[in-house]
Amino acid sequence: MQAIKLYNFPRSGHAHRVELMLSLLHLPTELIFVDLAKGEHKQPQYLALNAFGQVPVLDDQGVVLADSNAILVYLAQKYGKGRWLPTDPVGAAKVQRWLSVAAGPIAFGPARARLITVFGAPYNAEETIAYAHTVLRVIDHELANTPWLAGGEPTIADVAAYSYIAHAPEGNVSLDDYANIRAWLARVEALPGFVGMPRTVAGLQKTA
Repeated sequence: MQAIKLYNFPRSGHAHRVELMLSLLHLPTELIFVDLAKGEHKQPQYLALNAFGQVPVLDDQGVVLADSNAILVYLAQKYGKGRWLPTDPVGAAKVQRWLSVAAGPIAFGPARARLITVFGAPYNAEETIAYAHTVLRVIDHELANTPWLAGGEPTIADVAAYSYIAHAPEGNVSLDDYANIRAWLARVEALPGFVGMPRTVAGLQKTA
């Protein structure tokens, strides 16, 4: 099988969730670095792959897809062998709910807090951190009743949510009060094929 091309930026949680999925599926992967600092994602050649100028982009033998959650759906359906994305209506809806959470509350909470410290984004840190904790309290409460976000088995919901929650301390968002989340993170990290995202020394990581 030819390697699947993944256009990525190593410190992007959106790119990491796709890299993680590819690794969990044990798929050969060619990582193509996109230098965001130099604006490579806004150049015509890259915009032809993703008109929004964002990472990641997946190229699977000519099938070119953008949007990390959409890519997770594609990989699960094509290569997941019945795992990772339920086909029954209730199971599929549960996963979709968490994909929406990853694109909404997680993106505007833990992910945005990290954007402030790691990339210097001009958001209000106090408000963002407070919102991040609101989100994490809900997730921690739900994980008190289930080992995985969408049920009894790992799905792309867990892959979509993992990266920015695991790296929340980089945005000065502590995970100390969320025992269920920490246990869930450990379960994700114990999956065969797990690969982590490089940590920075931003935020609470400075003293970790």
